Amino acid sequence: MKHTDIKQLFASPETYVNKKVTVCGWVRTARASKSIIFIELNDGTCLKNIQLIIEESENAFETAKTSLAVGTALCVTGKVVESERNGYEMIENQITVLGECPSDFPLQKKHHTLEYLRTIPHLRPRTRFFEAMFAVRNELSYAIHKYFHEHGYKYVHTPILTGSDCEGAGEMFRVTTQPWKTSHKTEGEYYADDFFGTKASLTVSGQLEGEIAAMGLGKIYTFGPTFRAEHSNTPRHAAEFWHIEPEVCFCDLHDIIEIAEDFIKFIIREVMRTCPEELAFFNERAEKGLIEKLEAVVSHDFAKVSYTDAVEILKNSNKEFKFPVEWGADLQTEHEKYLTDEHFKKPVFVTDYPAKIKSFYMKQNPDGQTVAATDLLVPGVGEIIGCSEREADLGKLEDAMKKRNMPLEAYGEYIATRKFGSVPHSGFGLGLERILMYVTGVSNIRDTLLYPRTVGSL
Repeated sequence: MKHTDIKQLFASPETYVNKKVTVCGWVRTARASKSIIFIELNDGTCLKNIQLIIEESENAFETAKTSLAVGTALCVTGKVVESERNGYEMIENQITVLGECPSDFPLQKKHHTLEYLRTIPHLRPRTRFFEAMFAVRNELSYAIHKYFHEHGYKYVHTPILTGSDCEGAGEMFRVTTQPWKTSHKTEGEYYADDFFGTKASLTVSGQLEGEIAAMGLGKIYTFGPTFRAEHSNTPRHAAEFWHIEPEVCFCDLHDIIEIAEDFIKFIIREVMRTCPEELAFFNERAEKGLIEKLEAVVSHDFAKVSYTDAVEILKNSNKEFKFPVEWGADLQTEHEKYLTDEHFKKPVFVTDYPAKIKSFYMKQNPDGQTVAATDLLVPGVGEIIGCSEREADLGKLEDAMKKRNMPLEAYGEYIATRKFGSVPHSGFGLGLERILMYVTGVSNIRDTLLYPRTVGSL
């Protein structure tokens, strides 16, 4: 049906003032007296509602009286007029009920807890909070594509179904067409009879295929869903999330750190430019001082510290940590938060981690103990980027894989890239939901996804 988006109406009101306009949407609030009815309508295109005013003398008054239930879907044709209080309103309205909404609609109140809204994910996009969240998610996603497009990267689509574990952690979801009960005597027989004739899983990362693409295309990025069967029921972990992974040839660790910082600042600036109302909403509802935080991020250099120095900073902090701080152990969330929130008070790149706690594909440093890797830690969230220069030396790569008891034959195509014209190259991975948490100040990853997939919850 022909209608005008409410966002468009507010964006260029001079086009519509004193003219008849048709809008559609859902009733957000309604109140009535004997002689006048006020209805606030929202269509999901922006946070603002358009207020409808229906007087007793109008033909639409009786229809409006039956359309006061929150959640009712309406199509309204009326005249747009200026309003001192609301900016613009609609009067002389004609109302058609598109969808009635009974009294047991769960969103009758103005404010619901995020915990409650997680129990009704099919309805929570009707709330202002999730309107704002998905508006920011949309603009953030567009900004990511815009950055890479403007900087000459090619967007490649890597497989979701895979036979290899990029991270080597084994936390993968198996994909099968086999019935749960079989007569196979061995695992080999079971997989030989499956769709691909071998074990298949959902990808944890498109990096390995991305590296292969970069070896011919120079600069590429992937942006798609990834899956990790991690039993981490924390506010920062989801089993299904969206992953951004650029790969850049002729690029060392220092180069990729510069790219990562430039990228993060660019996408935050874009969201600040395109979503001022939504960020103001989150500044009020999620994190006080959010806008000032984002302004500081885009206008200041990020800090940089080696893993070794970070360990010394933590040891000398006089803080009691739940997890002990020792060289060779991975940094825990509490350690990351101290570094970002208290010591540096801004985003920080921690570089040169011990090889044994990082992935097999990372370039080995001359000291024989650390790798050319970095994590970008940000206040309030912790790690949002994992980054490294990749090991370009065939012998060193194979040795690292053998130490981890990895089956080299399963990675034959990846290994071959180091045999035929290998070059220095680097890349990073950024979880969309992690950066979305940082940009909105929302503390739980479940509130950044339409349908969050977490351990024990499908």
